[in-house]
Amino acid sequence: MSPRLRAPVQDQTSDRVSAKGATIAIYSVKGGVGKTTFAANLSWCSAQGGHPTLLWDLDAAGGSGFLYGLEPKGSGLAEEVFSRDRSPVRLIQRTAWDGIDILPADESIRAVDAQLMRIGKRKRLARLTEELAENYERIVLDCPPVMNELSAQVVRAADLIIVPLPPSPLSARAFDLVVREIAGNTRRHPPILPVLSMLDLRRALHKQARDANPNWPTIPYASAVEQCAVQQQPVGAHSPQSPAAHHFARLWAAIEQKLGERRG
Repeated sequence: MSPRLRAPVQDQTSDRVSAKGATIAIYSVKGGVGKTTFAANLSWCSAQGGHPTLLWDLDAAGGSGFLYGLEPKGSGLAEEVFSRDRSPVRLIQRTAWDGIDILPADESIRAVDAQLMRIGKRKRLARLTEELAENYERIVLDCPPVMNELSAQVVRAADLIIVPLPPSPLSARAFDLVVREIAGNTRRHPPILPVLSMLDLRRALHKQARDANPNWPTIPYASAVEQCAVQQQPVGAHSPQSPAAHHFARLWAAIEQKLGERRG
């Protein structure tokens, strides 16, 4: 069985993080920006910080589960969580590390958008995260690169949205697109934290992007990050002293600071 927590988390709302629990979405309208790597490694940082954490994979590619060496228990199950009033708890799998569980995706998750439109439950994802928050202090959502009803539900469910961005002169424009998409789905959207991903300061365009956005956190382009898929382990597990591991730890500290500001 998955490890369970001391006491349930109470009443998360759109404008206030509860004293203990929070849902963090890793979202981008563009694929290939390191979103799944972010989700897997930030979940690791969360658990290392003492927060029992659920990594919920909402992307049909199933990358988050793979990075932890897990596969879905069957086909067609991930979508049923949304289409039927069934608890997602039965699909949760325990990882090899204490404090991190995964709710993996399968191909059926591709049908979720149409299903959500059909059933008309605009806060179905928010309700599910509230249920799961009884057992997890942090829920990390690995979101697909889409703009549809599922992404709108992510915005309604999240307490904080992390946006990985490629380091290019168009980074700020890409971020503005995400902000407009999020703002269009709710009147009181959660804070949005942009992060430059796969940053290589040996490249002029990357350095220009960093210089143009000096206050944005960064995650470097590094072999240690690429090894996550090979080792099927977070970077903090297989290369704990690497610069990449330290960058993810600093990013998580920034996330916790943002969550703390919301509680205040």
